[in-house]
This record gives sequence, C-alpha cells and structure tokens, in this order.
Amino acid sequence: MKKIVSILAVGLIGALFSTGALAQDRIRVGTTAGSDVAILEKAKEVAARDGLIVEIIEFSDYVRPNLALADKEIDLNAFQHLPYLETFCRDRGLDLVSIGLTYVAPLSFYSKKIKSFDELKEGDTITIANDPTNGGRGLMLLEKAGLIKLKEGIGLTATPFDIVENRLKLKIVAVDAAQTPRTLEDAAAAAVNNTYATDAGLQPVRDAIYREEAKGSPYANIIAVRAEDKDNPLYHKFVKAYQNKEVADFIMERYEGSSLPVFDY
Repeated sequence: MKKIVSILAVGLIGALFSTGALAQDRIRVGTTAGSDVAILEKAKEVAARDGLIVEIIEFSDYVRPNLALADKEIDLNAFQHLPYLETFCRDRGLDLVSIGLTYVAPLSFYSKKIKSFDELKEGDTITIANDPTNGGRGLMLLEKAGLIKLKEGIGLTATPFDIVENRLKLKIVAVDAAQTPRTLEDAAAAAVNNTYATDAGLQPVRDAIYREEAKGSPYANIIAVRAEDKDNPLYHKFVKAYQNKEVADFIMERYEGSSLPVFDY
C-alpha cells in the first residue's frame, strides 16, 4: 500500500512539472524604488486572487531592470515610459517591447531656493537626469518654459550640448536620476522623476515649481517584456491584473494626481 501511495505521489509531482503547472503560476516583475513598488504591490494582490503569484524585484537605477529582463533574470518590468525603452533598446541592441500601459507621472522641477522660474538669476545651476530620454525630457521642459532653446528637431535625444540659446547662461548639469533630489541643496532647481521625488518627501502637485501636462503625454509608463514573449498568456494575465479598477483607484488616491492611470478599466 505504501509503495502504491509513493508511486502515485511521484507520478503526480511529475505530471505537475511536465505540464508546467508549478512554474506557470509565478512571474518575476522588475521595477525601481518608490511609487512603482507600491503600485505593483496592489497589482500583486489582484493577481493573487486570480491564482498568479508575483515576485517583485526592486532595482536602484533605470539601467538594470532592462538588462535583467533581456538576460531572463526577470519576466517583465514596469518602471519606464515607451520613449525610454525604445532609446535604451536601440542603444544597447536589445529586443524588448511594451505589452500594456500603466500610468503617467508628469516630470516636475523642484526648488528649495525659488518659487518659480521667474526668480532664476543669471548663471544659476539647474540639474536634470543623465539617462536616455529623461535628460532630453527635462531640457524640453526648460525649453517650454522659455529658458533655453534647443537644436530644431532634436527632441528626446537632446543633451546640454544641444542648447543653442540660453539667455540666463544657466548651468545645466546632468546627474544620475536617483541623485537629482540631493542636488536641491545647491542647485537653483532640479528635474526629479516622480519615483525619486516621492522617496525624498516631495509631492509633485504641491511642491513642483514647473510641471509637464499629463493630458496627451507621450510618457505613459508601460509593462515591458522580451519580444519573444509578447504573446505569453501568463504575462497578459498580469497586465489584466494591473489594469484593474482597484489599481486605478489606488493610484488616484495614493498619489493625489501626481500619477494618473492611463489604461481603461
């Protein structure tokens, strides 16, 4: 009798592994610190009710999540907007794609020294992120504010070297995105992504001195996968869990308008 039970147990385990039933219910999602983690935790709750176990892998910068995805250390990531992903993949020869929208977090400038850009003085220092697209995004926002002028058509690939007019002779310094809040001690103003702003105790709607418009923004964040996995039903199951009304309500309530869901629910 014991022998029969043992054979049945081994057979059952073998069947589970052979059909992938154990592995199929688990995914690893990479992200960066801050608001992305909190939102993913809510999506994880929703996914769990549908039998999907989500492990959240946290990274401290904007580079590793895509490299880890390409290297199959994680299954998906959720931390970036599409222009950043496209630029990153082009520069590094990766084949990653978006399979779903998440939220938009308008980029904001903050300051501990001034209340508006009108108070900037000649030669003041302004810091922006040095990563692909977010640096250009900050420069485009400065151009919209009338502080600088960029080479025509340069767009998101802009760097401080592409500034053709700078009436106040502002010093534009590019630093690691995670360090931008710290530069507020010395710089007149800094462009800080929402992830790092909230970590530093900044509330975009309340504290920003200049901010992107959310409506029609091309910077909606996404869920990314390897191109070869874009049709994986398990990954789309996670997208469905993320694009749930509970997650949308959480984003709206938790971030008070500083981040806004961009998916239908």
